[in-house]
Amino acid sequence: MKNVTLRQLRIFEAVARNLSFSRAAEELHLTQPAVSMQVQALEDQAGLPLTEQAGKKVRLTAAGEELARQARRIAEQLREAGEALAALKGVEAGRLKIGVVSTAKYFAPSLLAEFRRRHPGVELNLTVNNRGSIVRHLADNDIDLAIMGTPPNEFETVAKIFAEHPLVFIAAPDHPLADKRRIDPQRLMEETLLIREPGSGTRGALERFLEEHQVRAGATMELGSNETIKQAVMAGLGLSFLSQHTIGLECSVGRLVKLNVTGTPVKRQWRLVYRTDKRLMPAAMAFVRFMDSEGSRLIAAQIGRHTPPAAPNPKPGKP
Repeated sequence: MKNVTLRQLRIFEAVARNLSFSRAAEELHLTQPAVSMQVQALEDQAGLPLTEQAGKKVRLTAAGEELARQARRIAEQLREAGEALAALKGVEAGRLKIGVVSTAKYFAPSLLAEFRRRHPGVELNLTVNNRGSIVRHLADNDIDLAIMGTPPNEFETVAKIFAEHPLVFIAAPDHPLADKRRIDPQRLMEETLLIREPGSGTRGALERFLEEHQVRAGATMELGSNETIKQAVMAGLGLSFLSQHTIGLECSVGRLVKLNVTGTPVKRQWRLVYRTDKRLMPAAMAFVRFMDSEGSRLIAAQIGRHTPPAAPNPKPGKP
């Protein structure tokens, strides 16, 4: 494929990302026939079909998946080359792509806003998804840095701890366990637990807690987001186990309460993660330094804004 052009790769990457010739044409300000012609030229050079039509939908063949992955990698290398040249000129600019697990979305925007205030020349791109998806983005080099709890073990990474990450059990304020001072973890077997989807870091932490305390979960209900879980808990559908960073507002206004389950809060850590073989550009290096020095303080300040006043001590003799 020695005659492939960067323009052809860019066009094909847009088709692969949109799974649509028409949407790719609209994105690139081209006509659909022009897009089709360039993809056909790529197929001729590859000697393999890159796409296939399924009704009105476009699907990638195995060859198309591989070429799309390589096209993204080439585009990333060109971006890094441009930023490296800018750095040699003493220019602090560039594009920084950050992936954030969904639990971290409650504090990540404020961190990025402060970073952008200090580095206005940096263009930020934020991706929010569950842990499994963020790991895949890291593996494919689609993002520069990730904010997550547990780093992946599928490939080598650098994982810098920047803040504590406490997880707690929560309930509606009128739940029978809401005002108990000490709750044996075994008591959780009698409750419905509202849990995140497989691949979620929060779910993994819950499963480890239950295993460590030899608790066999009773009824469970799987829900796909922290927001849905919080609404379900407030409605009385059950208890849940969430990051303390996700519930500050609801606790401050009395919509949710943290349960005093023995062994909680479970203390994890927030990490800034990137691939060991990733060459960090100036913008990414600046963000790493920023998180080292300011990450913990800024998260603590945000939590403090939503922390409710301390509750009075329970009356003597209350269980």
